[in-house]
Amino acid sequence: MKITDVSLTMVAWTIPEGTYPGQAIPFGGEKELAVVTVSTDEGVEGYSFLGTAMRSAVDNAGPLLSYLKPVLIGQNPLDIGRLWHGLWRCNRFASLAAIGALDVALWDIAGKVANLPIHRLLGTCRESVPAYASSAFLPAAQDYADEALGYKSRGWKAYKIHPHAKPDEDIEISRTVRKAVGDDMVLMLDSCWSYGYEDAVRVGQAIEELGFYWYEDPLPEDDIYNCAKLRQKLDIPILATEYTPGGLYGLAQFITQGATDMLRGDVMVKGGITALIKICHLAEAFRMKCEIHHGGNSLNNVANLHVTMAVDNCEYFEVLLPAAAQKYGLVNDIEVDRQGLVHAPEKPGLGYEIDWELVKSKKTRVLK
Repeated sequence: MKITDVSLTMVAWTIPEGTYPGQAIPFGGEKELAVVTVSTDEGVEGYSFLGTAMRSAVDNAGPLLSYLKPVLIGQNPLDIGRLWHGLWRCNRFASLAAIGALDVALWDIAGKVANLPIHRLLGTCRESVPAYASSAFLPAAQDYADEALGYKSRGWKAYKIHPHAKPDEDIEISRTVRKAVGDDMVLMLDSCWSYGYEDAVRVGQAIEELGFYWYEDPLPEDDIYNCAKLRQKLDIPILATEYTPGGLYGLAQFITQGATDMLRGDVMVKGGITALIKICHLAEAFRMKCEIHHGGNSLNNVANLHVTMAVDNCEYFEVLLPAAAQKYGLVNDIEVDRQGLVHAPEKPGLGYEIDWELVKSKKTRVLK
């Protein structure tokens, strides 16, 4: 089997207006989602999505086709390990999101050839995991509390706050949400790299007292020195490494310098299923968790779900809010049941059907 083509079908994507957490950057409006297709001489095709509510696929399309496509043409799509290393060597010229999109499509082919869901190829560990609602940027503390209560009433067991990136306001938001939901709902805080060391300590100590489950990205992703200091200062587990420079290879220093309690990543920000499973296994070797991040689009989240089912050290599945800004392009998207669980895909490959009628009606162009 040989790869004969890589193409991007660009699809118009109208995204509801919103605000990105932490930095309070507005998002929404007209963007493009790309359906990435890796074609083979045996008629098997692998698919993935490129693009997010924050960043249109067109931003990554050119480098993908110019630098990454030549790495794949003529190659056996089942040689995923070798091909990933070839794609990775282009990371100075093409984004990790582009590398990840091609890697996901290769895994989709592998699953289809084997007639198995991808998590079976990776080594299934479980059939379901709990989800957590991951807040949008909301105007006031009570808005977060009301949202958390809404998800609690629907059977969800956990809620993560993306606060205002202002320490005093963030502490007040955290206190208001804890008071509203009581002690029987798991709460996390993701500060989106917003603080300096001193403020990170103050907020961390406050949410420790409130019994929060983890403290995510309080400091910039390259501040290993202060991350290590902060971890020594606080008892609450630190969850860093979402955007570590160097992807997989940037995590070694965080581990050896004691700068985080858990690792972080997803198929988009780390370069695909291949990279993410390596990161999960790296964490496992150090008896650490690797909590998988939201993937930015619907098919990336499916890929994340496969990895989550194939490892034993990821406790939760992230569902980023507002859901309407994140879900697009599938006939049926991932759903959370009344027990707050998401379940392993059962069909071959990625196992979720692309909405080809939508793709046809919203297609803007095809790039090759």
